[in-house]
Amino acid sequence: MILAAVFLSMLFLFPMWQITLLAPQYPDGVTMYIWINKLGGDSPGTLQNINILNHYVGMKYIEPDSIPELKYFPKIIIAMIALAIGAAIVNKRWAYLAWAILFVVLAAAGVYDFYLWEYDYGHNLSDNAPIKIPGASFQPPLLGTKMILNFIAKSYPHTGGYFAGAAGGLAFIAWWLKGKIKN
Repeated sequence: MILAAVFLSMLFLFPMWQITLLAPQYPDGVTMYIWINKLGGDSPGTLQNINILNHYVGMKYIEPDSIPELKYFPKIIIAMIALAIGAAIVNKRWAYLAWAILFVVLAAAGVYDFYLWEYDYGHNLSDNAPIKIPGASFQPPLLGTKMILNFIAKSYPHTGGYFAGAAGGLAFIAWWLKGKIKN
């Protein structure tokens, strides 16, 4: 469980998700990294470039200060790290399982929230967009690759996301091992 807490803390060091847009005019792609408390990219102008592209099809500007999750998500992660350490101190099988279940529930809620965020940005388009395609939506994939007009959009976990997933797995392993060990 201590290792699970350490792995979860990696979300403060590495992005948890990345969305990359590839197109003929962007052969190297434009990649946005999603951290637990900020959005960024390979260069300082990444978010500006994505906002310019989004403007053409009527998507809202991505403004990190207006995304409440970036403010409260770090607090949730700190609480989960503290609970993981607490479960390790208690050293009971039920505590490991309780943490693992809470982790899965929070992760599922986070993924659902991310889907809603993508849906809103990709479907609620401005009527004043320079490019209008009736019935089109521009929602990037939640996970995987999707063609959007002449762009290939790729959405995958990044290093922090893999560490977080491993943290959940470690909690289930701790629960399983605790059941195998006689106290």
